[in-house]
Amino acid sequence: MKLELISFPLCPFVQRSIITLLEKGAAFETTYIDLADKPDWFLAISPEGKVPVLRVDDSEVIFESAVISEFVNEVTEGDLHPEDPVRRAHNRAWIAFGEQLIFDQFQMMIAEDAKGFEDRWHQAEHRLARLEEAITGPLFNGEGFSLVDAAYAPLLQRFAILERIVDLSDYGDFPRVRAWWQALAERPSIPGSVPEDFEAQLRAYFREKASHFGQQC
Repeated sequence: MKLELISFPLCPFVQRSIITLLEKGAAFETTYIDLADKPDWFLAISPEGKVPVLRVDDSEVIFESAVISEFVNEVTEGDLHPEDPVRRAHNRAWIAFGEQLIFDQFQMMIAEDAKGFEDRWHQAEHRLARLEEAITGPLFNGEGFSLVDAAYAPLLQRFAILERIVDLSDYGDFPRVRAWWQALAERPSIPGSVPEDFEAQLRAYFREKASHFGQQC
């Protein structure tokens, strides 16, 4: 099975899919596009013009990062979901929950001023508090890596970068979340899912946005 992931190097949703592919040891190719100038061939296969898109055997197309991860999990050896059906559903629900946190984080990073940044951060804090309660540790379900871990790693990686640039003192209220990131950061799939100069690219991207966060970069 030939797998081609159509990607943008800074997209957290793309990164979710790449982490899953790497953790499952799947062979795949990556095609990068410019989201500011999307090619016609891409718009023809992506219903909402969003990445990631997974092209299978040059013909079939799968979109939405959570669906791509589920597909990769199903067609490769091993299972990154818990065996218990209730726990499996629980994991899927938390993957969906994490999508809103990613949007919260992005809105923080593009907020025009300090107040907008703080307002978005407080929104994210409420969700992080619920997430804190759900983590078993050291990874989401304990010792074994799962699709939930792949789904949250991009978010947690960006929070680690945010902490180095702006004041996120309240982030210390979430020790399980922070410990989760420390456990994830040790896995080769995490640095392997982004360019080597990922942080520099991320800082440059948001400087161009002239956001409050970008001004600190």
